Amino acid sequence: MFETIYNSPIGELLITYDNIYILGLRPDLQQTCTYSENVTIKRCIAQLDEYFDGKRKNFDLPLNPAGTAFQRATWTTLQTIPHGETRTYGQIAALLGNPKASRAVGGANNKNPIYIIIPCHRVIGANGNLVGYGGGLERKIWLLEHEKTIIPQKQK
Repeated sequence: MFETIYNSPIGELLITYDNIYILGLRPDLQQTCTYSENVTIKRCIAQLDEYFDGKRKNFDLPLNPAGTAFQRATWTTLQTIPHGETRTYGQIAALLGNPKASRAVGGANNKNPIYIIIPCHRVIGANGNLVGYGGGLERKIWLLEHEKTIIPQKQK
């Protein structure tokens, strides 16, 4: 497993990867990184650059996030939220076949190890409020504005 720091407009992000998969992308930095240049990290950095430049709406990367079966199903569903749109926790729960699982969806969202690429920032509260984001609410707002999502006036 390797790590590298990616300097983004929302701050430094730690990318964790191996020779095949992206394993993590989070704003929380750790100790000194062990970098290995390979196709996986080159593609990831190129696609993140394109995303932040406004040229990419969808990522095409091999992902392998560690999590429970429910978490992985939730993260797969999050990847179906179109760029520039949002969904509520309840809507994601309904897509998973369990409309009463909105709290569990929130828990899975919180454990998402691959921010931005698995777009947990696109999930909002039932009343339209921008609720928690593991990377910080200011990053969530920035990402949604970057994607030109309409943000409720009271959240600006």
